[in-house]
Amino acid sequence: MSKTTLTAALAAAAALGLAACDVQKTDEGHVALPKYEVTKTQEGRVDLPNYNVKTPDVEVGTTRKQVTVPDVDVHAEKKTIEVPKVTVTPPAEERQANATGKQ
Repeated sequence: MSKTTLTAALAAAAALGLAACDVQKTDEGHVALPKYEVTKTQEGRVDLPNYNVKTPDVEVGTTRKQVTVPDVDVHAEKKTIEVPKVTVTPPAEERQANATGKQ
């Protein structure tokens, strides 16, 4: 069960990490496809756009929490177990904009 919990925590952290990315387009893309008749009359050229991606810092760890866990006799008892803890820190520019109230 702890592998399932860890897998779920990592999946959640990955989803949060991707959602908090700061992506800026740095170059326009362009595609010039080759033109064909019976023979090629023009060379093709593909210029893909460039992006700078600043990902957030994501910390995944555990913390101890007391939760109610059923025992074998279906009686609930409190146990302290390791539960996932995820901390997401957005890129520095976003933190600064949030601190000054700009968005």
